[in-house]
Amino acid sequence: MKFMKLGSKPDSFQSEGDNVRYVSSDLATDVIVTIGDVKFYLHKFPLLSKSARLQKLIAATSSNEDNEIHQEEDEIVIPEIPGGAASFEICAKFCYGMTVTLNAYNVVAARCAAEFLEMHETVEKGNLVYKIEVFLNSSILQSWKDSIITLQTTRALSPHAEELKLTGRCLESIASRACIDTSRVEWSYTYSKKKNLDNGLRRPQAVPRDWWVEDLCDLHIALYKRVIAAIESRGKVSADVIGEALHAYATKRVPGFSKSSSSVQITDYAKYRALVGSIIEMIPEEKRSVSSSFLTKLLRASIFLGCDEETGLINRVGERLDEASLSDVMLYDVDLMLNLVEVFLKSRSEEDDVTRKASVAKLVDGYLAERSRDSDKLTLQKFLAIAEMVSGFPRQSHDGVYRAIDMFLKEHPEINKSEKKRICRLMDCRKLSVEACAHAVQNERLPMRVVVQVLFFEQARANNNNNNNGSSSTGNSTPEIIPASRSTNTEDETESWDTEDIKTLRGELASLRLAKNQQQENIKGKLVKGGGLGVSRVFSKLWSGKERSGEMMSSSGTSSPGSINDDSKSSSSTNKKH
Repeated sequence: MKFMKLGSKPDSFQSEGDNVRYVSSDLATDVIVTIGDVKFYLHKFPLLSKSARLQKLIAATSSNEDNEIHQEEDEIVIPEIPGGAASFEICAKFCYGMTVTLNAYNVVAARCAAEFLEMHETVEKGNLVYKIEVFLNSSILQSWKDSIITLQTTRALSPHAEELKLTGRCLESIASRACIDTSRVEWSYTYSKKKNLDNGLRRPQAVPRDWWVEDLCDLHIALYKRVIAAIESRGKVSADVIGEALHAYATKRVPGFSKSSSSVQITDYAKYRALVGSIIEMIPEEKRSVSSSFLTKLLRASIFLGCDEETGLINRVGERLDEASLSDVMLYDVDLMLNLVEVFLKSRSEEDDVTRKASVAKLVDGYLAERSRDSDKLTLQKFLAIAEMVSGFPRQSHDGVYRAIDMFLKEHPEINKSEKKRICRLMDCRKLSVEACAHAVQNERLPMRVVVQVLFFEQARANNNNNNNGSSSTGNSTPEIIPASRSTNTEDETESWDTEDIKTLRGELASLRLAKNQQQENIKGKLVKGGGLGVSRVFSKLWSGKERSGEMMSSSGTSSPGSINDDSKSSSSTNKKH
């Protein structure tokens, strides 16, 4: 930190209690200057030689013509002075020629007090105003951190600091250095605490573009807004760096922005609501200027603080919902999540649409699975409302959908068969992984009809794999034709399947998997030898009374069981367990 010492005489100011200051001298004091509740016992001559205002006040004591003072013997009362008694003491010591040290913390107060006391060159050459100006221009405003400290002190000295343009000069100094080319950054900054050890020599890391953002986080929001505006006005700092600055500021200053700050005790909610509002106003217009994580955390903080609904912020988060993480959105209630998905649906473009929708689908699946644990807040209607909005979104796997459905059924055992049927339609059994299928066929929470679908599609997959493996030796790669949808079966037919039928299908599926580990040249023969009876028995029940030619298609042309929408044609799920 830069500093300047003025004067050379020893400091002979002494205190008597908290409210009395006096100069230790052989000469009796002849004037009392009262600043607030502090009395200074001083001598007239040193004061008169430097301060035009004190000259006027002392001259007016005899006539009492100055309305700013009222006389009580030799006492001068100054109701207000910038910086109070502390800044007046600096000026008084300068008048006596005593040693005074100026630094970034007191220079603004001293400058404002010197101006108030009219300590100009017209009174005496080399007066206090001149010396402080030299110190400001040559040292303080040339230093990055000193400029920040000094700017922070101007807030308590408004409007005097504004009138003397001290605030504006600090702002310009900070903005000019934040915009400088990073190759020219030589002063100390926050990131410089991180060093790389290279061949025994410590070398600073390459200066990042956002090197300055953390150093500004201690500024009051009113001053911070002005600094950011000054930096942006120069047009040399990109919008994403401004976004990083806002992120750093919010992390440090906004309760609820990070998980660790959610437990902070808050007494002044209005103050922090205004703070969040100011940060939202400062977000650059460029769409990618701030990260999606920043937006989601800011929205979470606004909810934590009870801010009024910020439609603009909700729209920003919803438009970039594909970039959000599950941890970011888990603190959103169901209604807000529904709003965000709606915003995404309205705002998405064709550019990278498939990838973006796949990301949102995965996010929603995870959200519903975790939110299902709170059975009181996630009702069936809300579960379906959110899930159906993204049901048509592309997914490489439906394991996430299955997990969400399973968690919901686990926490809501009271839902009936028709409700289970509707919720299970969200899932395409053909897109379940082997692990998910293994879990589903043993899941007693699922309707019997869904379990049978999983078994059939898993058997079809196993048959296709084995036929493809066998084609290298047999030359035959045509897969067995498997029914793709149970949409042609009635509920009575589904419930007529007994436990033995399901066990037969499971046994054959296990046999198919076991056959994969045997010699390739025997795989197909063993499957044919072990096939037949169980599958034929079940198929005959499934297709009784139907025209098979209209109900069968190759596995490459099947429709998704999760996309059946015609209730009049599809069978209802059941609660029959196995």
